Amino acid sequence: MKPRSAATIAWLEAGDVAVQYQTRRDLKGHTDAALQRRIATEGWGAAFLARRHADASWGRGFYQPKWTSSHYTLLDLKMLAISPRQPLIRESIAKITAEQKKHDGGIGPGRSIAVSDVCVNGMFLNYASYFGEPEDNLRSIVDFILAQHMRDGGFNCRKNRSGAHHSSMHSTLSVLEGVNEYATNGYRYRLEELQRAADAGREFLLQHRLFRSDRTGLVIRQDFLRLSYPPRWRYNILRALDHFRASGAPWDPRLSDAIGEVVSRQRPDGRWLLAAGHPGEVHFVMEEAGAPSRWNTLLALRVLGRWSPI
Repeated sequence: MKPRSAATIAWLEAGDVAVQYQTRRDLKGHTDAALQRRIATEGWGAAFLARRHADASWGRGFYQPKWTSSHYTLLDLKMLAISPRQPLIRESIAKITAEQKKHDGGIGPGRSIAVSDVCVNGMFLNYASYFGEPEDNLRSIVDFILAQHMRDGGFNCRKNRSGAHHSSMHSTLSVLEGVNEYATNGYRYRLEELQRAADAGREFLLQHRLFRSDRTGLVIRQDFLRLSYPPRWRYNILRALDHFRASGAPWDPRLSDAIGEVVSRQRPDGRWLLAAGHPGEVHFVMEEAGAPSRWNTLLALRVLGRWSPI
């Protein structure tokens, strides 16, 4: 691996204010509250907020269209690390909890689907916890997620629809990220049960070395190795490694293969490229596919800062 250079850090700090803030926080150890507040008034953060409708929604409501909906816009805003004390965002999340819960207590992706989706609920728990949604409004979400936990340790959004018997890497990671944010922000309701489920979910991912079949050792899907950002609901190894870092998980040698894959994609200039994004309508393009990506470079460097190749 090419060592992290001052030039690479300077390049990151020349990017959007959200990248600047996370670079200083995660790579230099400096938390700058004033810089974080600027995310709401400059660059990508301001652009997302400017697209919010008067009824507190984005797109055509909670889940349509996929990437410009309220759901995915709120997830994007959380990933920017915009200040969680945003009254407009909190109003939007309160609207979702008031209007989108189904009979099973979870959040459903649309009116045509009668039951809730555990992947959607994992993502919802992620940003709702970050933005400080009252715990009472999250209890039924927690109950639903725990009810969907599978015997192999992970989660699958089709368990309560078509009776899936094997967990999904996509759904499992979305739930793991939600549980971590819930714990980080001090929520207590059924926390020990959630943390046990999260431990089992991480073990499920580790049994697959984050991207390999646990039976054959072959790559499960090539797109697990594709470093796209934003990842949306889709799994990739860099997103998974960043979760293991953020959750404080201990080193496990089964992370080595995925770390090696990330290292192999670093360019001689110390940067990582952006893979093609996931098809769908977007508010705007943050970074061009095929070009050096500040997001991927930031994520890779903070992962490798925790775990060098072993």
